[in-house]
Amino acid sequence: MHRSVLRGLLFASPWIVGFVIFQLIPIVASAYFSLTNFNLFQDPQFVGLRNYQRLAGDDLFWKSLLNTLYLTVIGVPVSLTAALAAALALSMRVRGQWLFRLFVFLPTVVPVVAATYIWRWLLNGQYGYVNEGLGALGVGQPLWLEDPFWTKPALILMGLWVTGSAMVVFLAALQDVPEVYYEAAVIDGAGAWAKFRHVTLPLISPVILFETIIASIFTLQYFTQAFLLGQTRLNSASGGPENSLLVYGLYLFQQAFINLNMGYASAMAWVLLFVALAGTWVLLRVSRDRVFYAGD
Repeated sequence: MHRSVLRGLLFASPWIVGFVIFQLIPIVASAYFSLTNFNLFQDPQFVGLRNYQRLAGDDLFWKSLLNTLYLTVIGVPVSLTAALAAALALSMRVRGQWLFRLFVFLPTVVPVVAATYIWRWLLNGQYGYVNEGLGALGVGQPLWLEDPFWTKPALILMGLWVTGSAMVVFLAALQDVPEVYYEAAVIDGAGAWAKFRHVTLPLISPVILFETIIASIFTLQYFTQAFLLGQTRLNSASGGPENSLLVYGLYLFQQAFINLNMGYASAMAWVLLFVALAGTWVLLRVSRDRVFYAGD
């Protein structure tokens, strides 16, 4: 037994060493730096909770947090609803089913930078294909990337393009629902909507909760798309028109790598952790009586 444990630790040692060096030590260092005025050029000086007190009075901090919460509270339900709808459609037995699934999943393997620049072109207010299509339908043509009202909806629209990963998870959950429940529902006279509401949703509710938590945590760390869409010739890390694209991750980046306020940025990182933990706790509490696990 002792030898097998040592052998297991030996095989796991590369991961353990990597975790300690690249994750555990930076986490501990970040906690320490959040209590200092560290700026890369001077030795860090302990300032206690001053960085956290500064956050409370920082208007851009609150702006970035609200922008990120907007994307989380609105964008996550929209994207997961689209993913579930796609999974329901692709679970039907039709000829060429694998090809449709491939088309839906394919955008998720496109590099984020390349995809963002493609969408930047598509959403251009003057010659973008999205506005050309809306114009052909006689619908208004918003300035997606220039109007502060439309910048965050533009990010949510971009997110719909990469729902393939969630779609695959939902598809697996749908295929795991026993057919006998649908047969019993049909005998009871249930239609398509009743079967979805009373059979499908309850049985895949644990997967929906899981995807909601994962997508919310991911969205709280949103950075790359906002960073690239907000770039201008004069500022490579702009927050977009009226800071409407200034998400939390982008503001943290500005503080850490442009203003070199590493201590302040570390405090922001820890605040984000607590926001993610609080959000996860709320989701678990709210869903406690709405999620049905096998055996309940």
